[in-house]
Amino acid sequence: MRPRDPCSAQKNLAEHAADQAAFLDEKLTPALADAQANRGHVFFVDAAHFVFGTFLCCLWSFTRLFVRAASGRQRFNVLGAWNAVTRELVSVTNTTVVNTATICELLHKIAALKLVGPVTLVLDNARYQRNADVMVCAQRLGITLLFLPSYSPNLNLIERLWKFTKRRSLYGRYHATFADFKAAIEETLSQMTTTYANDLATLMTLNFQRFENLSLMAA
Repeated sequence: MRPRDPCSAQKNLAEHAADQAAFLDEKLTPALADAQANRGHVFFVDAAHFVFGTFLCCLWSFTRLFVRAASGRQRFNVLGAWNAVTRELVSVTNTTVVNTATICELLHKIAALKLVGPVTLVLDNARYQRNADVMVCAQRLGITLLFLPSYSPNLNLIERLWKFTKRRSLYGRYHATFADFKAAIEETLSQMTTTYANDLATLMTLNFQRFENLSLMAA
């Protein structure tokens, strides 16, 4: 296995915070401003791997409740691209693995929308995303790839969507079969622009957590 980027591993907390601030101010915010002004489109990209099993949660109850637990290691993978302005999800799903071919399939699916103006994808540095094949595919389709700084899930808007999906379809719920488990996730994802539109309007805002109070974090 290839080691992690040595430069990333050697950075201290202050340096990581500075990298995030520079990326947010100099690259991400201008791209989002253009998208809000109808001069382009920004999608946040990430993969969620939902493993068939029990998702615990907390609740207050006057009586003790028991929820049956499913067992298994089957995975339902969702590679999603969340439009930061229109709040629409473009996704590719499978039950095998997310790899370079999967991200290229997603790129073609976004290109098929025939959006007017430049299209930018914000994504992390996973190897199946940041490689020569993906770069060539994106270039051919006229899509710009904007890679996040290392260790920056707080700047990837779609991370909030995966947490929301788990809360709505998986937490504290029993799914007897993998087919039921998969169907519950798909149902939640299909209702993003209808049933859950108001919830996502307040959740998926373009306000990002910044790590500037380093003394508080280090305490």
